[in-house]
Amino acid sequence: MEERTNEAFEFAEQLTVVGRKLQPGDAAPDFTLDRFDADAGAMQTVRLSDSAGKVRLLNVVNSLDTPVCHVETRRWEDLRADLPADTVVYTISMDLPFAQSRWHTAEHVSHQSLSGHKSEQFGQDYGVLLKEWRLLQRAVFVIDPNDRIVYAEYVPDQMQEPSYDAAVEAARQAAG
Repeated sequence: MEERTNEAFEFAEQLTVVGRKLQPGDAAPDFTLDRFDADAGAMQTVRLSDSAGKVRLLNVVNSLDTPVCHVETRRWEDLRADLPADTVVYTISMDLPFAQSRWHTAEHVSHQSLSGHKSEQFGQDYGVLLKEWRLLQRAVFVIDPNDRIVYAEYVPDQMQEPSYDAAVEAARQAAG
């Protein structure tokens, strides 16, 4: 498995990223992630293919329990109004699904959070697995209705937010 250095850091700590960096035009890897549905009181499995035919925006964060990830995920919730109507927004982290569900309820966030806690596969496939932390590198992906990556931003400084405007514009273009 490819390992990349000098592409992610927090303060003075350099982090190793596992997996190949995805580029616009690449096929979006399918994924199988967990989600806790608090209303049903049950775990659900979510796959990329569940939202086939729609534009998907993947907000990838280290952990919802950190300040920058908290702000970023709230911001995507607010920006959903600026996205094309059928766009599906997922926030993805290695947090436990139960913790994600509690956070979403407390913050009144309605888009789904998906957890990669069982496996490092999503992190490897999307090139965002931080080896030293076993968390995910901050990144944003926009996937078109044909399951192609049309936008990929890997944020090197884990204390910085992504370029929201560029991702919103990519989602608009992908929706036609």
